[in-house]
Amino acid sequence: MLYLLLGLLVFLGVHSSRIFAEAARASIIGRIGPMAWKGLYSLASLLGFVLLVWGWGQARLEPQVLWATPVALRHVASLLTLFAFVLLVAAYVPGNLIKARLHHPMVLATKTWALAHLLANNTMADLLLFGAFLAWAVVLFIVSRRRDRAEQRIYLPGRMGPTVLVLGLGVLAWAAFAFWLHAALIGVRPFGGA
Repeated sequence: MLYLLLGLLVFLGVHSSRIFAEAARASIIGRIGPMAWKGLYSLASLLGFVLLVWGWGQARLEPQVLWATPVALRHVASLLTLFAFVLLVAAYVPGNLIKARLHHPMVLATKTWALAHLLANNTMADLLLFGAFLAWAVVLFIVSRRRDRAEQRIYLPGRMGPTVLVLGLGVLAWAAFAFWLHAALIGVRPFGGA
């Protein structure tokens, strides 16, 4: 569990620099330059990610079950992850109505993904991993919306064409992950078997 906690601390800590240390972040970028910052940021993120994946994998070997998960919640989680994939794709396809309306679909995708996995899973490691990501995403969304208002950021209106593309790609990505990649990468089949 220690490596999971260290990984979460490093990964989410690095990704929280704009939340809790905007001035320090800007100062460091001013001193070392944006490319060096991106390099250090990427290395620290990778280190944190490796630690949390390895730590979560180790914690799964001896799970500490906290509650019984009703089967119905797994179905709810599947639906929520479908929304999460659509939101994730919306973050990258320019000119779509979803991003125009919600402004931060990547953060909302993270919130939705984390909530879905909290509903479907029931161990201490799951609670730490997905609970930490959910809490982080909630705070980041609030801070991002405040920053938008303070900067008077204007989001361009979306169009139907890119939105249809987002929906199609989101559903395809969700299906590929739910039916094949989740089992291959995580070792769990969301639809049937473990």
